[in-house]
Parts: sequence; C-alpha cells; structure tokens
Amino acid sequence: MTDFAHSLDGKVAWVTGAGRGTGRAVSEGLAACGARVILHARTADEVNEVAAKIVSEGGEAIAVVGSITDPASIDEVVALANDRWGQLDILVNNAGISPVLRRSEDLTNDEWSAVIETNLTGVFYCTRAAVKGMLARGSGSIVNISSVHGTVGFPRLAAYTASKGGVELLTKTLALEWARTGVRVNAVAPGYLETAMTAGLRASDRHADAIEAKIPMGRFGLPGEVVGAVTFLCTDAASYVTGSILRVDGGWTAQ
Repeated sequence: MTDFAHSLDGKVAWVTGAGRGTGRAVSEGLAACGARVILHARTADEVNEVAAKIVSEGGEAIAVVGSITDPASIDEVVALANDRWGQLDILVNNAGISPVLRRSEDLTNDEWSAVIETNLTGVFYCTRAAVKGMLARGSGSIVNISSVHGTVGFPRLAAYTASKGGVELLTKTLALEWARTGVRVNAVAPGYLETAMTAGLRASDRHADAIEAKIPMGRFGLPGEVVGAVTFLCTDAASYVTGSILRVDGGWTAQ
C-alpha cells in the first residue's frame, strides 16, 4: 500500500486574508504541519501578530501587508517566496469581504463591484501569479475558500453568492486545465463560522436563531474546524483530488 504523506515539511504556502478568522487558523494549521508560510493581509497589526506567534512556536512565517486586488502586492508575495525559499508550493485563497445585506434592486454598482473584485477577481489574480512557478516545477496545490453560499442562494446576498459561485466554477475549470501538470485546484466551502464576518448576525438573537435553525448540527462552526479540510487538500494524501469542493457546513447543503 502506498504511504501517502500527511506532512507539509519543506513546503512553502501563501495564505491570503491571514490576519484573522479562518485565514489565521489555516495559517497556523499549515505551519503546524511543517509548512513555511507567507501571511498576506491588509491589516498590519493582525498579520504581524500571526507571524510572530508562528515563529515563537518554532515555525517559519513572513507577513506581507497588502491587498489581493493590487497586482504589485501579489507580485511582491511571489517574489518573496522565490527569493527566500526558492519556490511556492501552496496557495490558499482565503481573503474575502463581508456580504452586503441589501435587496438586489437596491444594490449599488460600487457595492457589487467591491465584492466581486475581492472575492472572485482577487482569487484569479493570486492564482494566476502563483501557478506559473508551480507549472514550471510540475507540482502545486491551490485551495480556494468558497462558502455554503457558493451553492445555496440566500436573499439579499446577490453579490456574495455570485462571487462564491464563481469561485467554485473557477476552481473546477482551473482543475481541468492543469490536471495533467501536477497542479491540483480544489475548494473548501465552509458554512457559517464564528468569525468577525458573522459577528453582527451572532449578536442578534433573532438572526442567529434563524441561521442555526437551517444548520442540521444546530450551531455555527469554528474557524479551526476548517483547518483539517484545507491541510488535507494541500498534502500528498490528496494527490488524486482535484476539482473538488469539500463542504464544511454542519450539514447545510445535505438538505
């Protein structure tokens, strides 16, 4: 029987939106598996704190402050990975912005564009930059963070659902394009998690109760509960997995 490695020793990972919530949990999880991590986020204090924590625990991490919609910031990350460690093996496209809770007929052009630009276009920009080196080496893993609302619609979330649905189809298309190159592309689709993005919902008993009533497990998830799915897809244990959407949603999409 083939012994598939679950370790990420020697791998270099780039995590976007790494300063808080799911991005922070994933960054710490990848580092715990042996990866050297480049943490990319817009808020300096947060991303520097995560990097310092990883280093204090014996890991290797570098913080880069910038936006995934800024090509210069993206190029900086790729150049840093190559200059510091000579390669980039893993990309976790986690960065995203909160949905605009507004009826579609009232959604402004700027509100629509902001969500699509970050949640979908930024994912493509980062992937396009990262994959060039992966294709040249014949290996790599890209994991896109989608959402339960990449599959299931929800009122007043037009831009957000469009962006996450786009991420899931982009994932499948890129997986097909690169299937024979050694580069795998998958997505993890969490349900509602206890993060800053859902703080407003959780602060309202009415809204929190309504959401929990739709979740078969009856609760919001934790960012750490997404980590195992992401790390699995990054390791050689998932060597025959590409184009898949791994749902971590408490059973929401099973209904």
